[in-house]
Amino acid sequence: MNPNGDVRVEGVALPSEGVELRGDLYLPAAQSAGEASPAVLVAGSWLTVKEQMAGRYAAGLARRGLTALAFDFRGYGTSKGDPRDFESPERKIADISSAVEYLKTRPEVDAARIGALGICAGAGYVAVAGSRDPEIRSVAMVAPWLHDRTLVQDIYGGPDGIRERMTLGEAARAKYETAGEVDYIPAASDTDERAAMYGPFDYYLNADRGAVPQWGNRFAVMSWPQWLTFDPIAIAPRCTAPTFMLHSPDAAVPDGARRFHEALTAPKELQWTTGTQFDFYDQEPTVARALDSARAHFERTL
Repeated sequence: MNPNGDVRVEGVALPSEGVELRGDLYLPAAQSAGEASPAVLVAGSWLTVKEQMAGRYAAGLARRGLTALAFDFRGYGTSKGDPRDFESPERKIADISSAVEYLKTRPEVDAARIGALGICAGAGYVAVAGSRDPEIRSVAMVAPWLHDRTLVQDIYGGPDGIRERMTLGEAARAKYETAGEVDYIPAASDTDERAAMYGPFDYYLNADRGAVPQWGNRFAVMSWPQWLTFDPIAIAPRCTAPTFMLHSPDAAVPDGARRFHEALTAPKELQWTTGTQFDFYDQEPTVARALDSARAHFERTL
């Protein structure tokens, strides 16, 4: 039995700055041979692998008639690259552009009609990639995590919390550069206060949800400086692709979505719905509604 229904899945390899990335290309089963159609690359939340929310959304888009690519970023999952589990926004943004270049080579894909969908932190990475890469013709964001300097302090305990994490991250980076050793903490935990995400995060801790075997649940401590200084809201005025945003007041950082939307000068739509952050990752009907809205956006703009 095919768990993806009327979808064909092809494991693929693609290069990014000399590093081999691995992904899954989801193809609508009804697509005719030789037919070139729009395609969407899907980026999941920070610290995640393609078998989590990115794959779920890519499969859902394919069921709705769009070719979709979910892939492991450099240093994650089955992709190559070191250091492992290093959350580098710039590295991930480069990988997104590489994925676009790969999609352009596929005979099933119309190279002039490629979009990108980002979930949670993936929304920020897709937004920045889209502001730099005109080949990304349309952008959708689901439950976007978008922070700036003010919001990141609110999230991480004010100036003291930022300072503590920056210090830990800089020390870990120095250790890696001198000794080649990577310091790790859990990505998510409800018992270890050092975790990048500390709390009752059932999605990441439940094997029936996001705690899939392919996910290592770890965070390279030297990621903190890059993550904490990443500001996707600042690039909103430079975005040119039509942008659709779906969020909930009960999900993560709704003020970030508002600020980003207000700063956009490209064609834009911000739609509010209900649900917690993790509902958008794997809970129905939240995911189905998000996919229907994203599909409608891409149908209008690609």
